[in-house]
Amino acid sequence: MAAFLRRVVGLYDWLEQIWKHKRTERIAANLLIMAFLASLVLIELARQGLLPNELADLLHKNHYYAINVAFSMLLGLEVFGLVFSLANSVSVSVGKQFEILSLILLRHSFNEIVYFSEPLVWEEALIPLQHMLSNAGGGLVIFLLLGVYYKLQHHRAISRDTGATEHFIASKKIVSLMLMVLFSIIGTINGSRYLMGNALGDFFSLFYTILVFSDVLLVLISLRYSSSFPIVFRNSGFAVATVLIRLALTAPPYFNVLLGIGAMVFAIGITLAYNIFEQPPHSHT
Repeated sequence: MAAFLRRVVGLYDWLEQIWKHKRTERIAANLLIMAFLASLVLIELARQGLLPNELADLLHKNHYYAINVAFSMLLGLEVFGLVFSLANSVSVSVGKQFEILSLILLRHSFNEIVYFSEPLVWEEALIPLQHMLSNAGGGLVIFLLLGVYYKLQHHRAISRDTGATEHFIASKKIVSLMLMVLFSIIGTINGSRYLMGNALGDFFSLFYTILVFSDVLLVLISLRYSSSFPIVFRNSGFAVATVLIRLALTAPPYFNVLLGIGAMVFAIGITLAYNIFEQPPHSHT
C-alpha cells in the first residue's frame, strides 16, 4: 500500500511540475490565441457560405461567439489549475473555485453579446445588456472579496504529527488525480458531442457538482487525521460554499449573482470564525 501511494504521489508531482512550467503556460496561451482567431475565421467563412454544410451547421454565425470559445477554453485551463491547488491547501482550492466563478460570470457577460445583432439594434440589446452588467458586476464584486478572503488565510498543518500531515496531503493528491481523470473524460465527451452536432451539457455545472462530492470526501478524510471542531466546521462550511456556487450556476439572471456573492461572503465568514477559534488563548500571570 505504501509503495502504491508513493507511485501515485510521484505521478501527481510529475504532472504538477509539467503543468506549472513556464513552457506549458506559453503553449496554453498560444492555443487560446489560435483558437480565438480560428473561430473568427471559421465563423466568417460560414457566414459567406464558403464552408461545407456539415461544418457550417456546427458553427454559430455571430462573430461574438468566438469570445465564448476562447473563454470556455480559458475556464477549462483554470479547472486543471484548481485540481492541482486542491492538494496544496483546502482554503486555496476554495479560493480557486471562486476565481473560476468570477470568470464564469464574465463569460456569461460575453455570452449576452451573442444576442446583439450585427449591426447593433438598441431595442433588441436592452435586456441582454442588463444581464451583461449584472454578471460583470457580480464577477467584479467576487474578485474584490477574494482579496479579503486570501488576506485572512492563515495556513496551518492539519496535525502536529508530520507523518499524519504527509498522509493527508497524499490522500488529497489521490483525490486530485481522480478529479483530473473525471474532468478529462467529461471534456472529451462534450467535445465529441459538439463535433457530432449534439447539444452540449453544462460542463461547469457538472464540474461543481462533482466538486461538492469531492469536498465532502475530503472532510471525511480529514477526520482520520484531526477531529478538531474548528477544522471540521471550516472544511464542512467550505463544502456548503461549493453547493452555493453550484446553485448560482443554474440560477436565473440576477439571482445567480446574489448567490455567488453570498457564497463568497459565507466563505469569508467561515474563515473569520476559524481564525478566532484557532487563536491561542492569552496566558494569565
